[in-house]
Amino acid sequence: MLADVQRGLETLYRIQTQLDVRDFVVDQLARAALAPGLRRAPRGQLLVAERDGEVELALFVDEKVLANLAADDPRQRLHDGNLSDFLLTVEGVSHFVYLAWRARQKRPVSALELELQAEIDKYVTCLLLLWPQSGGVPADLRTRLFDLGGAFELEPDLDAEERERYVAANANARAYAARLDARYLAHGRLLAMLDELRWFWRQALPDKLAFIAA
Repeated sequence: MLADVQRGLETLYRIQTQLDVRDFVVDQLARAALAPGLRRAPRGQLLVAERDGEVELALFVDEKVLANLAADDPRQRLHDGNLSDFLLTVEGVSHFVYLAWRARQKRPVSALELELQAEIDKYVTCLLLLWPQSGGVPADLRTRLFDLGGAFELEPDLDAEERERYVAANANARAYAARLDARYLAHGRLLAMLDELRWFWRQALPDKLAFIAA
């Protein structure tokens, strides 16, 4: 599943990290050893360290998440029983791909930028899966992904800065998804939408936020 999500994102954005995300996956014990001072231990987490100009990455995805996706493959049918685990997996791989590519380009990346792109990647990935499965895009997809009470949740142990970042990423991704719906999907212009997504993916965070606001 992890490799397929990575392949899908790199194909979508026409980039190559020349890495295999599976080589960077760690279990709970390894995560604890790599980052013993972690305040939070969510079900999915990208660990990042920079030493001597080199970026080191490790991706943790709860084994129960991957087991559920192996038993109930979202590529065959994406539904409420596997949606949450699929979104968590897409988020982790999105962080990995985006940061790895930006590191090769020697471009800085902020935490908000990672979260915003991951939220957009979750929407687009679900859309591309559901399009052939459902014969179109479900009318409630944005609501299910971005509204509180749906797939979007704020963990109770977030600090104020983290909460603000997640809320900002969610709000901007929701607004951008609405733009994609109105400008492209409502008119069946899927290929044109993919062209814009590739352009958007390469922009710096201030330009992304300004584009969404406009």
